[in-house]
Amino acid sequence: MSITVTHNSTDQAEPQFSAEKMVEVQRIINMFPEGKQKSALMRILHLAEEEFGGWLSVPTMNYVASLLDIQPIEVYEVATFYTMFNIEKPGKVVLEVCRTGPCMLVGSDNIIEYIEKKLDIKVGGTSADGMFTLKTAECLGACGYGPMLQCGKYYYEHLTTDKVDKLLEVLRNEHSEK
Repeated sequence: MSITVTHNSTDQAEPQFSAEKMVEVQRIINMFPEGKQKSALMRILHLAEEEFGGWLSVPTMNYVASLLDIQPIEVYEVATFYTMFNIEKPGKVVLEVCRTGPCMLVGSDNIIEYIEKKLDIKVGGTSADGMFTLKTAECLGACGYGPMLQCGKYYYEHLTTDKVDKLLEVLRNEHSEK
């Protein structure tokens, strides 16, 4: 499997945390023994996504590497491995459908396929209007409630195509105003 980290022309050239976020970054780094600052990587990547538009551009990942005094590849490895991080600019709404065994047994593949057709995108893609990004996730920890998806902090369980239609409508209305 080949992993490509792209550098889009919309990337920030020189990202820099705000003074307030930098205090939080230093607090997190200081939680770990000297020489073990890489242990702060995931927490700082979450802060970077918050601070820099909901995704991790190559310059942002390089900046995080410099803060932790680690190699950029060490940041890329983590950012591309975990589905919780966006390495491309996502839509306003990110739909993460669980695709592991228990959800698959109760129809998650059908839900994924339905959303792909409904939004005219493939997994990993963003709808033409920039509203929705579809991702899959490895176990969202709700095995008894599948098929299910996570959108932000919320889980939507026992999904059917009708429930997906209603959910997409509600999410579109909520986020088109922003």
